[in-house]
Amino acid sequence: MSPLCRIMPHRKRKHQPDNPLADTLAACGSRLGFGSMAAVTEHSSSPAAPSAPRAPEDPSGIRTTTSTTFHSLPIAPQVLEGLDRLGYTHCTPIQEQTLPITLAGKDVAGQAQTGTGKTAAFLVSLFTRLLHNPPPPKTPRASPRALVIAPTRELVVQIEQEARAIGVTTGLTMMAVYGGIDYIKQRDLLAAGVDVLVGTPGRLIDYFKQKIYDLRRTEVLVVDEADRMFDMGFIADIRYLLRRLPPYDKRQSMLFSATLSARVMELCYEHMNNPVKVSVSPRQITAEKVQEVLFHVEKAKKTSLLLGLLKREPWERVLIFVNTKHVGERLTDVLNHQGYTARALTGDIPQNKRLKYLERFKSGELKILVATDVASRGLHIEGVSIVVNFDLPQDREDYVHRIGRTARAGATGKAISLACEEYVMTLDDIEAFTGHKVPVEWAEDELFLPVAHTPRRARRPLPGATPSSGAKAPGSRGSDPGKRGPSRPPGRRATSAGKGSSGSGRRP
Repeated sequence: MSPLCRIMPHRKRKHQPDNPLADTLAACGSRLGFGSMAAVTEHSSSPAAPSAPRAPEDPSGIRTTTSTTFHSLPIAPQVLEGLDRLGYTHCTPIQEQTLPITLAGKDVAGQAQTGTGKTAAFLVSLFTRLLHNPPPPKTPRASPRALVIAPTRELVVQIEQEARAIGVTTGLTMMAVYGGIDYIKQRDLLAAGVDVLVGTPGRLIDYFKQKIYDLRRTEVLVVDEADRMFDMGFIADIRYLLRRLPPYDKRQSMLFSATLSARVMELCYEHMNNPVKVSVSPRQITAEKVQEVLFHVEKAKKTSLLLGLLKREPWERVLIFVNTKHVGERLTDVLNHQGYTARALTGDIPQNKRLKYLERFKSGELKILVATDVASRGLHIEGVSIVVNFDLPQDREDYVHRIGRTARAGATGKAISLACEEYVMTLDDIEAFTGHKVPVEWAEDELFLPVAHTPRRARRPLPGATPSSGAKAPGSRGSDPGKRGPSRPPGRRATSAGKGSSGSGRRP
């Protein structure tokens, strides 16, 4: 049996409606080595399974594209034109595995590492289906023809940008909705109608409950980074939206994730129509061509070691991950004080500033980005030389997603982890998950550089907060011990506007 196929236990469902593309895809699917897709099926690119001839490998022996070209698949001409403009000619492994399935109108649950072309895989199928089917008649309330749900604002923006690039000649309208930008403008554009809607769960539900749009005529559903939805607590929101879509056999659904855990597959069984499970290189957990190294170091010396590594290692752009907002802000201050150009990307940064930081980082103007795990998924940034785990992540899967920010699309990269006494206990779990030991390097004394004293940033008061008793408000008399104001004369007290006060400041 050509790639490994296994029928998975599942309750019986209706077959999907006939799709005119199915007959065309039958021969294509056979040529690419696909078996029957009548039930929930698992496809896994296994070394033991026979495979179609591959495109020539690069000198390192790592395959980033296959011999299958986009023009050999029944993709709409307008979509092919967009792919040609971007220089995309050959499919990546995840695209080769999923496109024959999704172009035939079948549901798919795809597992692949980040940076392997998952976004283009679902966009190509989505656009081809919308162009093949006539648009529905206009209705008083807008209903997007395709809905794409992603967990973070950064990923939503990224998907929209790639959709506009690939679909530039399709004539389809697209928009993204997410928090942190003009609420009214987004609402008005959505109410006017859109073909492809990309958004985060919270903002999508917000507009839905206001009856700005509905989902009764949605033809295609895409859930991206599904496992991250669970991690971030969005699963109730996802189920809320999925229950308001047309029945599973009246739409096409695609789900993509870095890992297809039992809870993710349960979501597929509940809301998809016998999805084909596709796993590309499941045995390779971490990104290929990443050189991993780990240093054991005490917490107090991590910053000193980081400065030494930044001086020793060749790099163009560095992405540093921390576990908390406070550590990220403090580390950013230290790096800037040491002469580096660094910014912190944390959860409370305004959206316009977050996008500005990411654009500067992508363009190379910003050399170092310090981020919490809010930025560790879905961001496609070319040319990240080094990823540094300043703090080892507390979740083993986050380690894989973090180091996946480098060595993307076949490039090489380095992942450096600093294991201190606070977070080293997660190392065993990480190594068990990845299936290999992270190589350890012991730092010599000369690698520890002195850290210049960095003034601490002023604490921002909480909205509505007042100085606590005994503390002086900034700028008040006595707040600077070196500049004390004149002492109050004996027998006088501060004036008070309270009840019973004469207002003169004298004792009654």
